[in-house]
Amino acid sequence: MAKEKENIISNREVKDSAFTTYFGEPENASQLYAALTHEKVAPEDITYVTLEGVLFVARKNDLAFTVKNRVLVISEHQSTVNENMPLRDLLYLGRTLEKILDKKTLYKRKLVHIPLPEFFVFYNGDDPQPPEKVLRLSDAYLEKMEHPMLELEVKVININLPSGHKLLEQCRPMYEYSWFIQQIKSYLWNGLTRDAAITLAVNDCIDAGILTKFMENHGSEVANMLYTQWNYDEAVSVEREEAFEDGREAGKAVGIAIGKAEGRAEGIAEGRAEGIAEGRAEGIAEGRAEGIAEGRAEGERQIIYDFLDHLGEIPEDIRRHIDGEQDGTTLRKWCMAASGTKSFEAFRGDLGIAD
Repeated sequence: MAKEKENIISNREVKDSAFTTYFGEPENASQLYAALTHEKVAPEDITYVTLEGVLFVARKNDLAFTVKNRVLVISEHQSTVNENMPLRDLLYLGRTLEKILDKKTLYKRKLVHIPLPEFFVFYNGDDPQPPEKVLRLSDAYLEKMEHPMLELEVKVININLPSGHKLLEQCRPMYEYSWFIQQIKSYLWNGLTRDAAITLAVNDCIDAGILTKFMENHGSEVANMLYTQWNYDEAVSVEREEAFEDGREAGKAVGIAIGKAEGRAEGIAEGRAEGIAEGRAEGIAEGRAEGIAEGRAEGERQIIYDFLDHLGEIPEDIRRHIDGEQDGTTLRKWCMAASGTKSFEAFRGDLGIAD
């Protein structure tokens, strides 16, 4: 149990670090800005004002930068939505303004102009969430009024690939980053260890041409981010414990599915949980290439189906075609095609199914 919890905690923190590093590159940040605000900006116009050691948990807000007349506080990249983000962002903003303004400015009598603040949270956890929602500071007020004198809104955007949020279409760097994280999550759901999931996901990126420059420049760093252990304070530990309990039940179901897929007759016939667990451990320990390939293929198929669900009931011929494909590269290609397809007819063309 401790080992599994360690993997989950490390994966959460790695996503933060990889996210910060990836969008810490001005080229990626400028594309993100354009997708969020519908205004073009050059990479050289990006100025980072990310905070270190914010609040009481010795953590930083993941990303903040100024551009033109705005300051975008990309305050968190979360696997669970924190309802207190408006309050945290209020404190982040104060610290950020202290950082970018001359202290003497506060004592001037003339109006001091400041950048327009905007706040975003990017969610990629496993609990169901809408593509987008807004958290408000006023929701926390003990006394409610229609127009409070102080309000702060945080836009929460679901960047999971199946969410279909328009940001994933409009910002290629965000799509590729989410694709990478989805691969890691898929391998973890299929019972692989953290290290194996990272290694396979990085290789998948290379094969699929995803995050090419990022992997070339930071490939080993990304792995190290994922392997590194992080210490959290009590509040964060409690949050992770709750997430682990939920994840354990999901992992149990995945274990049963893998056991059946591997065709262990004794586990299927008798339904013995210990037999399934032993079979999983044996398969992972032996590193059977066919088992890993099958798990990867199944994960890719599920992602394709998630993308197609919004079009309605998936036709049987398309399901047969997808279920019959074993090649991982082909499945990844279809996955990317499914993310942007507008109809089953168009997707049949991507699959090469004749009319």
